[in-house]
Amino acid sequence: MSKPVNITDDTFEAEVIQSDVPVVVDFWATWCGPCKMIAPILEEVASEMDGRVKIAKLDVDSNNKTAGKYGIMSIPSLLFFKNGEKVDQVVGAVPKAQLMARLEKVMA
Repeated sequence: MSKPVNITDDTFEAEVIQSDVPVVVDFWATWCGPCKMIAPILEEVASEMDGRVKIAKLDVDSNNKTAGKYGIMSIPSLLFFKNGEKVDQVVGAVPKAQLMARLEKVMA
């Protein structure tokens, strides 16, 4: 059973860009209410999609270099990466069904 991986500015390249599976990066912060709402959904997705997708969490307060690079203005922001490229983005807490639909497109 897989869990979301906590990443930093320093580990972003290795964990996301060089990943051999699609990655969903959750840009979040501890004080963000909607981030807390979507966290259990991301835990479920990480478990259900183990081995096929990586879920990564990046705290924007302590990793603002990466957040700035990708123009993160609102959190939670979910960025979808495939083969090292950003291919999709969702801003705000979304229902699991919507997240899974976006993920299926990325994996297609």
